[in-house]
Amino acid sequence: MADTHAKHHDYHLVDPSPWPALGALGALVMAFGGIVWMQAINGRSLPVFGLELANPWLFFIGLAIVLYTMYGWWSDTVKESREGHHTQVVSLHLRYGMIMFIASEVMFFVAWFWAFFDASLFPGDPTQVARVEHTGGTWPPAGIEVLDPFHLPLYNTIILLLSGTTVTWAHHALLENDRRGLVWGLGLTVALGLLFTFVQGYEYMVAPFAFKDSIYGATFFMATGFHGFHVIIGTIFLIVCLIRALAGHFTPDKHFGFEAAAWYWHFVDVVWLFLFASIYVWASAGAPIH
Repeated sequence: MADTHAKHHDYHLVDPSPWPALGALGALVMAFGGIVWMQAINGRSLPVFGLELANPWLFFIGLAIVLYTMYGWWSDTVKESREGHHTQVVSLHLRYGMIMFIASEVMFFVAWFWAFFDASLFPGDPTQVARVEHTGGTWPPAGIEVLDPFHLPLYNTIILLLSGTTVTWAHHALLENDRRGLVWGLGLTVALGLLFTFVQGYEYMVAPFAFKDSIYGATFFMATGFHGFHVIIGTIFLIVCLIRALAGHFTPDKHFGFEAAAWYWHFVDVVWLFLFASIYVWASAGAPIH
């Protein structure tokens, strides 16, 4: 009788889970809340059954649901791993999933690069009247002072390159079962990620142009801002890995959670190098420096 219920395959059939439905609900509430929040910023109202929905609260309620879903779902995944459910086949599929996720993120950034190069490569195209009106026929548009690429942006480039080195150090330390090196490498990577976010936040504060000022500001802040958001997500990912490393969860043979975080962090590094080379260095050539 017991043999009837024995598992004769390498796959893990998960128990019924509330997380997909709850995550979808949270994403819907957050998206709708973001829309009505923007309506409130523009001074509009949205009364529904006597309730004023044009406020930021729906967005934060949705965000709280999404964050709770992430915590609960990933906690279950970690628990499944520690219970031995992540066989070689399951681990391989987790890797495929992470690779496809990063590929989707690459295409996400391709969209922002596309918008930037579409506007910057042919700013004076006479067949594109609207583009000429937005750019003044030059790139950067007339009257725009750009940030010095070899000041704060260069500092942040060095910070991210160093962080890529420290997370690689942590990975090699883990493979050698060097717990001290793993913790130090992860701790330094987290510190460098926080430093990058601080420097970019300061850069935004002193930037001589705003998001709504021009197409230059719009493409600049969308591309670099979403990258900064990914740095924050990656830093949180690494903090969780640091906590797990301190708890002794990772072994040289079983550490996909850390590996996924390292892959994501290297992806963030590479995207920044393209941003730095194109949006900061190339786009500032010949332009007045702030």
